[in-house]
Amino acid sequence: MSDTHGSGGDSEPESKRLCTASASHERCDPAEGARAAVSVIMPVFNASDWLDECLQAILEQDFLDRMELSVYDDGSTDNSRELLERWRQRFEDRGRPMLISGHSSSSPRGVGFAKNQAVRQSSGRFLCFQDADDIMRPQRVRLQYEAAAANPNAIVGCKVCRVPEGSTERYTRWINSLSPEQLLTQVYTSHGPTVIMPTWFCSRDWFEKVGLFNEGGKGVPEDLLFFYQSLRRGGHVIRVDECLLVYRYHEHAATHSVLEETIWSHRVHFLQERVLSQWESFTVWNAGKQGRRLYRSLSATNQKKVKAFCDVDENKIHKGFYTYEESKERPKPRIPVLHFTNASPPFIVCVKLDMTQGVLEGNLRSLQLKEGVHYYHFS
Repeated sequence: MSDTHGSGGDSEPESKRLCTASASHERCDPAEGARAAVSVIMPVFNASDWLDECLQAILEQDFLDRMELSVYDDGSTDNSRELLERWRQRFEDRGRPMLISGHSSSSPRGVGFAKNQAVRQSSGRFLCFQDADDIMRPQRVRLQYEAAAANPNAIVGCKVCRVPEGSTERYTRWINSLSPEQLLTQVYTSHGPTVIMPTWFCSRDWFEKVGLFNEGGKGVPEDLLFFYQSLRRGGHVIRVDECLLVYRYHEHAATHSVLEETIWSHRVHFLQERVLSQWESFTVWNAGKQGRRLYRSLSATNQKKVKAFCDVDENKIHKGFYTYEESKERPKPRIPVLHFTNASPPFIVCVKLDMTQGVLEGNLRSLQLKEGVHYYHFS
């Protein structure tokens, strides 16, 4: 049986479809008994301001196969639960079951726990992750389902439209402009997963192979940890190149509860595991604060692999060396500081992307280096 699915307007042969559309049906009969093709997985915590808009968009999906919404309320103190119950009948009327559970404890268990609970109670062969404050475009489930069915060992993301427009401009541009290769090479940057969690779609089989989300609660980057684990398992990363999600920015977002220091340590660990373990020596591109911080964060083994720092700042280059003052070694390590044109690859680039009016990118191009071979971005 093929997983390929198309809407009524598609031109693919009838034999490849799970079912066909007709004017009198909102959806087709389920392909595997009562099991949904797709479960939309939605954790909720005090989301009453956004729920109506979010739920209406889920209801308006143009996906024709069996779909369900699985919600876990992580102890909301507003009227989120009441709103969800109010929507249940509308979903049932459209043949889209709505599974709602949760707890009323005064202590939220965290996003990772809530997502795991929503997955556990769901039945779909594919999982579409949705944040309660974002809005799906009508074709989101259909297009990501097609991509995930063709790539069952992948996390599938999509482009996003940010609201309010202009908020986190640099981050949004990064999300939407990464090349297919960069979805794998830029996984070490401070931006986090190269396809963002609110756009994730994957097969249940792949989710179960990777394992559950970390349930450590507030302050744990459960999305980053899952993303890294998926890569360790040999998973692919794919983006549907259409804006399928309106991605809302607001000060109460769970993202803001994770400390930068926590994310930094996970990134350094993953970089050492995946990249530095394969290199005998390397150069840190940036003799300033970020480059030195990376050096100090490395294991003793990887510190010894740093043959130089490189930079464009003549003052730093003129000093000639960076001395690692905190080192217990005697004499203290002194690492040469070179102009980037005199340094040799491979490089770990500790200069923030899209912050130098194209100068950094131009310098990298001038050396005819290939990302993912001769250098990786870290900042």
